[in-house]
Amino acid sequence: MHGLSDNDIGMGAAVSVGRKRNVVFTNARVALPDRMIEGTVRVEDGLIASVEEVGAGPSSYAGDEMIDCDGDILMPGMVELHTDNIEKHVVPRPGAQWPALPAAIAHDAQVASAGITTVFDAVAVGAYEKDSARLLMLQDVCDALEDGTRHGVFKASHIVHLRCEVGFGGLEALLDPLIEKPRVGLISIMDHTPGQRQFTDLQTYRNYYMKKHGYTEGEMDQYIAERIEDQKRFSAKNRAYAVGLAQKHGFAIASHDDATAEHVEDSVKDGMTIAEFPTTFDAAKASHESGLAVLMGAPNVVRGGSHSGNVAARDLAERGHLDILSSDYAPAALIHAAFLLDEQVDSMSLPEALATVTCNPARAAGLNDRGEIAVGLKADLLRIEEHDHHPLIQGVWRGGRRVA
Repeated sequence: MHGLSDNDIGMGAAVSVGRKRNVVFTNARVALPDRMIEGTVRVEDGLIASVEEVGAGPSSYAGDEMIDCDGDILMPGMVELHTDNIEKHVVPRPGAQWPALPAAIAHDAQVASAGITTVFDAVAVGAYEKDSARLLMLQDVCDALEDGTRHGVFKASHIVHLRCEVGFGGLEALLDPLIEKPRVGLISIMDHTPGQRQFTDLQTYRNYYMKKHGYTEGEMDQYIAERIEDQKRFSAKNRAYAVGLAQKHGFAIASHDDATAEHVEDSVKDGMTIAEFPTTFDAAKASHESGLAVLMGAPNVVRGGSHSGNVAARDLAERGHLDILSSDYAPAALIHAAFLLDEQVDSMSLPEALATVTCNPARAAGLNDRGEIAVGLKADLLRIEEHDHHPLIQGVWRGGRRVA
């Protein structure tokens, strides 16, 4: 994946130098990809050195640190593929822009405390509003993520997810200087033209954007007309350009808001591996059956449905068409939603539910060094206490080092 290595990804310098660190987690319910075991996990120099079931391994261990999990769950650190949470920290209030690096550090602390040890920070490449805060922050955010990683100030691993708005006329000019940046690892193709995909119902679209931007009826009419014209002029060309760049650089590519079988066919043709937030059951089913990993919002699970009136993530899980959860705009939703899937979907076991936030997103994005508790992989780990049907995070480790 674009040459990203352990030392490239957040806190690399901090975990790769100095005295080797050994940690032993005992008396844990260890979440493996296909089952739960009672056992012990040994970490050496930031990697998982052994996984031993009770009764199958030695009775004593030598380590720098012994952690008795007291029967709590030990699971892999979560991998988040699509969150724009960093935008809330850069612009915490309309018109108030925060310095990008302090904002990124605050965002990092929030996602790490939520159990996310690898985060793909989604930044918008293209926006339609005049003087859009998203466009103004784009370069600064990418630079801050690169600087913070270089100087080892982050708790989580940070990778940039470029959200390419194909109806935006200036997409190429924005994308070209970003594509070569070392933190980039995922490209998604977006088309928020009114009347299709996320907002097939124009009235829902009108209500959403009038509330969001304070438009009058007349301003909204003009906005819709401009967006439809932009799609006609730019969408096909920009899509081909962004997909071509992603393929050239070996990035994973995600579709976004596919709603029809035709949308899915286009995604497959373009070599996409992830289907973000399909809006209909038919699109999700077609994506899953075509080999795309179907990603849905964890807030959709927690709230019991889509805030846009689209297909419910839980319904897809019950039919076997949900592969990945994303916290989207609410980092704390990710761990909560995974445990809700286990609790509420009869066909889904706890290991399968946890896979939607660990190994499934890691593999879909091309990260093969994390997402599972297995010998040789990164020791990104969470200790979870199940309390009144809600998971409580008792500790977060990245590369064997406690970060939250």
